[in-house]
Amino acid sequence: MDSMFIDEAIIRIKAGDGGNGCMAFRREKFVPRGGPSGGDGGHGGDIVMESSERHNTLVHFRFNPEYKGERGRHGEGSNCTGRDGESVVLKVPVGTILYDQETGQRIHDFSQPDERIVVAHGGRGGRGNQHFATSTHQAPTEHEQGFPGEERVLRLELKLLADVGLVGYPNVGKSTLVSRISAAKPKIADYPFTTLQPNLGVVTIGEMPDEESYVVADIPGLIEGAHKGTGLGIQFLRHIERTRVLAHLIDVSDASGRPDPVADFKVIMEELKSFGADLEKKPMVVVASKIDVANPEKVDALRKLCKKRKLDLYEISAVTGKGIPELKYALGKRVAEIRAGTYAQDHPAPIKKVGSSRKAKKKEESRKRVSKQAAFKKRQTR
Repeated sequence: MDSMFIDEAIIRIKAGDGGNGCMAFRREKFVPRGGPSGGDGGHGGDIVMESSERHNTLVHFRFNPEYKGERGRHGEGSNCTGRDGESVVLKVPVGTILYDQETGQRIHDFSQPDERIVVAHGGRGGRGNQHFATSTHQAPTEHEQGFPGEERVLRLELKLLADVGLVGYPNVGKSTLVSRISAAKPKIADYPFTTLQPNLGVVTIGEMPDEESYVVADIPGLIEGAHKGTGLGIQFLRHIERTRVLAHLIDVSDASGRPDPVADFKVIMEELKSFGADLEKKPMVVVASKIDVANPEKVDALRKLCKKRKLDLYEISAVTGKGIPELKYALGKRVAEIRAGTYAQDHPAPIKKVGSSRKAKKKEESRKRVSKQAAFKKRQTR
């Protein structure tokens, strides 16, 4: 059960209620008019969320979907304030996005480790009768009840934080590639099956202590219609959004049963485009896999496609190791360029033509300026 990959969960949270204020009077020897001494109630416990690198799935929320903060203790006599309720801290993986289930509003994006936010505030404690005493009302019996804590339903969505995302049809060798360039050990077999959950691997480049590293994610195989829910692709397309570089793997052997690698490339690109998050615009390299048993005609067709689209092509074999080091270092170099911001300078985005939207904005600014001037003149005449 611990190995399950859960990337969505809905939870209900309820912060603790505040404690009630106390009604009490001093009853001490030699103090005939002691006055009110009721203490305040304690604050209810908050519900806090914190991002953690020790978690990589939301499975613990799937089987325990309700969380409640501790109630504040009631106030007591002798002006004693009740104890505050204990807060509940919920740990989420880095990469989790938090939404309000009822309104759909995005609350927070946990993109860094050890981020900590309060998602539901505990109720304020009620005031004791000591606060209601006045010069004409010296024996008040009024006191407040504790205020209720916030209650809400949240939707958690996990998007993996990886530098490189491996995409492509099922069985093109993505999991095998991850196992060759990192220490990850995904399930690999010589029979047709598709990965059922993303696999993450850390790739190191160079020697200690100056070695650099990047994270590569094996995104489960996409098929035609994945953006509409066909196959497993719709579950995992969101994980590609955060990747810096895409490595598009294409099987150039005859084992796949698909005759045209160019058609395979176009189908996957169309799925990325149809998802609607500009996935097709990410920096990309094309990887011809299983080159040790390749069909020469497929390799030639793929080379022509990459030359036409100005994409880098790497021919690899996970079995023999051919081309693996070159691909490993090329991906590392591309990630380093993007991290440093130099890739955007060398590959500027196309300039978008600005149409009526800019004219409408200027018109609105002019209208506001005229209305402000009219209001100022009106005040002057008064």
